[in-house]
Amino acid sequence: MIKPKKVAILTAGGLAPCLSSAIGALIERYTEIDPTIEIICYRGGYKGLLLGDSITVTPAIRENAGILHRYGGSPIGNSRVKLTNVKDCVKRGLVKEGEDPQKVATEQLVRDGVDVLHTIGGDDTNTTAAELAKFLETNKYNLTVIGLPKTIDNDVYPIRQSLGAWTAAEHGSNNFANVVAEHNANPRMLIVHEVMGRNCGWLTAATARHYQESLERQDWLPELGLTKERFSVHAVYVPEMAVDFEAEAARLHKLMDEIDNVNIFISEGAGVDDIVRAMEAASQTVPRDAFGHIKLDAINPGAYFGKEFAAKLGAEKTLIQKSGYYSRAAAANLADQRLIKGCVDLAVECAMRREGGVIGHDEQRHNVLRAIEFERIKGGKPFDIDTPWFENLLAKIGQTKGAKVVVKH
Repeated sequence: MIKPKKVAILTAGGLAPCLSSAIGALIERYTEIDPTIEIICYRGGYKGLLLGDSITVTPAIRENAGILHRYGGSPIGNSRVKLTNVKDCVKRGLVKEGEDPQKVATEQLVRDGVDVLHTIGGDDTNTTAAELAKFLETNKYNLTVIGLPKTIDNDVYPIRQSLGAWTAAEHGSNNFANVVAEHNANPRMLIVHEVMGRNCGWLTAATARHYQESLERQDWLPELGLTKERFSVHAVYVPEMAVDFEAEAARLHKLMDEIDNVNIFISEGAGVDDIVRAMEAASQTVPRDAFGHIKLDAINPGAYFGKEFAAKLGAEKTLIQKSGYYSRAAAANLADQRLIKGCVDLAVECAMRREGGVIGHDEQRHNVLRAIEFERIKGGKPFDIDTPWFENLLAKIGQTKGAKVVVKH
């Protein structure tokens, strides 16, 4: 294969604390390897690709690319565009009636002279990239697509660790470190920390773990009421784990009587089945969309858990806080920057030999860092609640692990 003359970069989907840094790392690595290779960045993900809206990476940008490691978000912008959803692309004015978005995207890449396209996104982004790569191959276009996996949920098969997830857990922990002091504001305070994660509880568990470990490094003054117990996590609920409301309420009520506050970490998708059963038993209407899917935002598990437990614990005040947007827009931490660096170096190496795929540690191939075949990439990987560090976390906070829920995707 001939080395690329021109590469393109785009970011898509929701934000994660890796996008800006990954862009910077790609620019830096290509500049190190061969500064004659041209680089462009499509604005707004696949939207920019369809519209031919791009930014040329100039010598000044190359020289200052390191600045991007200090920022969250994506300076080139994101969008949620699926190239195979023709109707949506037409509706949004991205293609004309009768046009095939994949063909429009391909022709734009050819028109721009792009040899390698780097997509930075979650399973939807890389699934779209896979469809584009297949279209390119089928139609004999000599263009390579190489994806980088980002998602704070860490729920992409078969990738061991997605870019940005470690940082999101750290910042969710930092966020709660301030929120938790609110227990001083009122007697019998219930604080519910809702963490992003519709179907996967990894981020909630990792955030609780990071926060609980941070308490071990703190000093306390129990004689004046400053105790680790009042600042601790007292319960963690994730979608993969069944919740026995009555048993948990009894445990937490006793704790409330003892220390005067209770702190709960919950995934935004936790306990949905239990909530639905309770709502139906109470003859309440369960909100669903046109396809019969439960409207998670309408059920609002954090608020539901808060309301139910407040009554059972005799809480005088309930505070529900969400750390998602604070976490996902953060700049990548050192752990993620190291992961990004390793993935980017391999991505550029693959570009030089024109090998496509999604870069990640392949759980089904002995966790080797490699270009994983696009057809093997999919979302919906559940968090394994039997993982030792999670079992240890629950044991330390005195919570009995609920039965494992069979997660269907």
